Amino acid sequence: MSDCRIADEAAIQAVLAASYKAWAAGDADGMVADYTEDATAIMTGSLRDSRDVIRENMARSFEGPLKGSFTYNKQLSLRFVGRDAAIAISQSAVLFPGETGVPEDRRKVNATWVFEKRDGQWLIAAYHNSPVLPPEQ
Repeated sequence: MSDCRIADEAAIQAVLAASYKAWAAGDADGMVADYTEDATAIMTGSLRDSRDVIRENMARSFEGPLKGSFTYNKQLSLRFVGRDAAIAISQSAVLFPGETGVPEDRRKVNATWVFEKRDGQWLIAAYHNSPVLPPEQ
């Protein structure tokens, strides 16, 4: 991997870490600080079609059902698509105060993060998650 790609990967990891940290702080503004203005997010069957809409939805959630929550996150892959785009795949779950691990009855989600490099900065252009299905028996 070239030095440039190593730096790009580190920058993307920093964006993800900042997003996870903002979630844990219940900080909707911080959560979307590294999103493009025209970012999209598909979560629980809903389309959030701009950074402002994503921020508003997260702010409401942090005041209500997600108050005090944080996330478990495991990166599964990261690949670059051309010079200025990357796709990260992760597995995540929401944890609530007092929880130290993901309860067995709580579903994890697989998430796709689409990154775009704009003016030298890696930003989240799209996010989508889908529940992890149980193994077929």
